[in-house]
Amino acid sequence: MFLSVFDMFKVGVGPSSSHTMGPMVAAARFLDLLRSSPFEAHGLRATLHGSLAFTGVGHATDRATILGLAGFMPDSYDHAKAEIALQKIRDSQMVTPEGLPALRFDLHEDLKFDFGPNLPGHANGMILMATDAQGDVILQETYYSIGGGFVLTEAELSDGKDTDDGAPVPYPFKTAAEMLEMAEHSGKSIAQMKHANEIARGCSDSLSRGCARLWQVMNDCIERGLTTDGTLPGGLNVRRRAKGIHDALQAERGMNLNAPHTINDWMSAYAMAVNEENAAGGQVVTAPTNGAAGVMPAVIRYWIDHVPGATASRIDEFLLTAAAIGGLVKFNASISGAEAGCQAEVGSAAAMAAAGLCAVMGGTPAQVENAAEIALEHHLGMTCDPVKGLVQVPCIERNGLGAIKAVSAASLALRGDGQHFVPLDSVIETMRQTGADMHEKYKETSLGGLAVNVPNC
Repeated sequence: MFLSVFDMFKVGVGPSSSHTMGPMVAAARFLDLLRSSPFEAHGLRATLHGSLAFTGVGHATDRATILGLAGFMPDSYDHAKAEIALQKIRDSQMVTPEGLPALRFDLHEDLKFDFGPNLPGHANGMILMATDAQGDVILQETYYSIGGGFVLTEAELSDGKDTDDGAPVPYPFKTAAEMLEMAEHSGKSIAQMKHANEIARGCSDSLSRGCARLWQVMNDCIERGLTTDGTLPGGLNVRRRAKGIHDALQAERGMNLNAPHTINDWMSAYAMAVNEENAAGGQVVTAPTNGAAGVMPAVIRYWIDHVPGATASRIDEFLLTAAAIGGLVKFNASISGAEAGCQAEVGSAAAMAAAGLCAVMGGTPAQVENAAEIALEHHLGMTCDPVKGLVQVPCIERNGLGAIKAVSAASLALRGDGQHFVPLDSVIETMRQTGADMHEKYKETSLGGLAVNVPNC
């Protein structure tokens, strides 16, 4: 099993990897299908199903679908250009993707939210259609946004295309137990094995450049969040808090006012900065999702700025270790809130961050696995219940607490020798089972939990 570090960490746009980035990618794939089709299309249609319908407006799924059909992609997204394009589409009721004629697309008639049963493959389903001059459907494809920006067609999902079928890699571990066994036999760290797998599919220079870009985007996102205040969009009137917290923390430095637990406020400020940017539609890195995008950057920034001996030269090691753990969770369970609740998003992110921090602080592979296990175990059962379908409440603070749990888990693991009672594989399987048993109203539909018990207008 192989998932690249660039599969687990993608540069994209907020507010959601599964509800914003995924539909945008699906739309781009449909345009490619249409470009190679013998049919002459005159119009486009889209229907959103399941969680994409229930929280689609709050997660900007409608906007992402429209922009995707106009040719926008998450990794090259330009907000100013997108605003201009949207206004043109509203005025003309047409989209003009590159390599295709102008296509009819009425925002009110051609984009539908279907609040009926989920499509059979996944809670995040969408159907894209091309129509002829009479409005009859001439081409249709079903896509599933399965979390973290990953998108599969209905056929790909049925055929098991969510598994690796590329060239062989030297350390193809599918479970944490296999990972630890390979580490013991090879004498390599988890990051070293992951590095070997990556360069078996690419090259060392591109891996290093790619990891550097990931951290640059993550850190830039933190900085924007720490220097921006105001109110987040969406109607809840949630105030940005990261800047105020950070300003206060900086003012208190050197005044001997800080209790030791104030370090938690630093971590929360870093994480909240990212998720406030995400909620505002800014550029973020899926880690492994947008809804959980603040945990990893916050823990890395905590390590760089607050831990003696930390060095940016080892961020690659942090990211590679975290990606290895994230791959295990995705392969054996889920990273999708619509499929398994927030345990699959912030829980997975905390496990990944705990593993990365443990590794760069000198942890053995067994201690790294223990760190991931502790972090994920104590997110089990966490629901996804965004108020008004927005990734603001409880999502922003939840990332801060996820970062704190990740650091605590790494610290606990480093205090031990790697031996522990509950294996990571067992926790991942428990998370999968818990997600399967969890009621749909607690899985990113905004039909249960805080979403119905907190006034949202």
